[in-house]
Amino acid sequence: QVQLVESGGGLVQAGGSLRLSCAASGSTFSSHAMGWFRQAPGKEREFVTAISWSGGSTYYADSVKGRFTISRDNAKNTVYLQMNSLKPEDTAVYYCAAGTLVRKSVAEYDYWGQGTQVTVSS
Repeated sequence: QVQLVESGGGLVQAGGSLRLSCAASGSTFSSHAMGWFRQAPGKEREFVTAISWSGGSTYYADSVKGRFTISRDNAKNTVYLQMNSLKPEDTAVYYCAAGTLVRKSVAEYDYWGQGTQVTVSS
């Protein structure tokens, strides 16, 4: 069992930056792939980025490639999402998730955090 708690969301102007954190409990964190997803009002939850258990492989949605960076610190049981050059269309609730393999599908992840709101003003 893995419990996930996101933090770091907030209100930022377009062009600004935010760093989200996702703290995990449980001794199996380092064996899980981790992903970040987001959900805007009236839209389905969508893939943002994912990282393998070792951190050696990362994947990004085209919409965030070059602006967002995912990383993890297995010693701290934490995964991060550095978001730069934020745009109003990045506004959403951001969720971290843990799964067995690195995947882009919501259904492939077993554990989810409660989400943190990111609002980008124009």
